[in-house]
Amino acid sequence: MPRTILIVDDTFTCGDTLALALAALPDCDVQMVGSAQEALKVASTVQLAAIVTDLHMPRIDGFELIRRIRLEARFAAVPILVISGDSDAETPARVRTLGANAFFTKPFSPNAVRQTLEQLLYEKKP
Repeated sequence: MPRTILIVDDTFTCGDTLALALAALPDCDVQMVGSAQEALKVASTVQLAAIVTDLHMPRIDGFELIRRIRLEARFAAVPILVISGDSDAETPARVRTLGANAFFTKPFSPNAVRQTLEQLLYEKKP
């Protein structure tokens, strides 16, 4: 059964670009949602491989999404990658403190996101 890579972004052009870049990852299905609320619903029904999220979305932002996901023990090992237009020095540190594994600033390289995700999903841990 394939695991789900969940892309959470209210800008679908960004999500579409990511979906194309991540579609070739083995044993994974890429799914896109436009809000953190939708992401939380999907997370409760599928086996997550990873989450790739934006930060600035209506109602529940990406910071809160990361916090809520990390509260659940079953998601402890699920990689979370953040892609945001925030270019200040505090944001990457804040998302890492919340439990994100990687941070990319927009504009981003879809290839770099895919490579980082491959490392997180498939490389052996020491």
